[in-house]
Amino acid sequence: MTAPIIRIDNITKSFGRLTVLDGLSMNVMPGEKLALIGPSGSGKTTILRILMTLEHINGGQIEVDGGQLFHMEKAGALVPADERHLHTMREKIGMVFQHFNLFPHKCVLDNVTLAPMLTKGVPRADAEKNAMVLLDMVGLADKAKSMPSQLSGGQKQRVAIARALALSPKIMLFDEVTSALDPELVEEVLNVMRKLAEETDMTMLLVTHEMGFAHDFADRVLFFDRGKIVEEGKPDDIFSHPKQERTQAFLRKIIAAGHRV
Repeated sequence: MTAPIIRIDNITKSFGRLTVLDGLSMNVMPGEKLALIGPSGSGKTTILRILMTLEHINGGQIEVDGGQLFHMEKAGALVPADERHLHTMREKIGMVFQHFNLFPHKCVLDNVTLAPMLTKGVPRADAEKNAMVLLDMVGLADKAKSMPSQLSGGQKQRVAIARALALSPKIMLFDEVTSALDPELVEEVLNVMRKLAEETDMTMLLVTHEMGFAHDFADRVLFFDRGKIVEEGKPDDIFSHPKQERTQAFLRKIIAAGHRV
């Protein structure tokens, strides 16, 4: 049996008195495409931010690619991870955020090459060569010298995807990457993600309200509510035959709002 590339074991996460994740356990297999759906505030984005070590956990353990995320071994015991360990683990994971977070004063090519040069010491020529391959993949090779202010929202998000891929992560996290876009720009970003899903063996976790895309993209769908997994299964089972009343009610609202599932 192949070991999970992500193993989340009984984690809790609170912000003050608000418990966002409550004893959550889940596994993700290598190459799996996972869609996380559920109402706002159900903990989906918090999971992605924890995997990126942007948030720490209050309890439990997480393993990524066979190594502890927030702990490390020292003298035969598990101790809290130091910054060097966190940096090493972080390199395995790329994340694309809802808001593009491009450097406004740097051109597209520089936005994509900066991280490999700074964090991995990749020579500029090699970084630029790889960046052009990635920009071509997302359909923006002709925008390499453009500034972010000259791009549409969809183009900025495609640059953000190329930038995340430039570090060659094993795992890609997508957090509501189309929710800040005008409707006519959504499809160009989803097409890039479809291509990634179809043409790579990368493990991908997607938080989205685009249920039609989640159905087509995912190997497995997890429905979250109040920091817990209420229901999980194959896309057809979750979207066509949900068993839990909470899942059914959520999908009824999504359909009533005009979204395809």
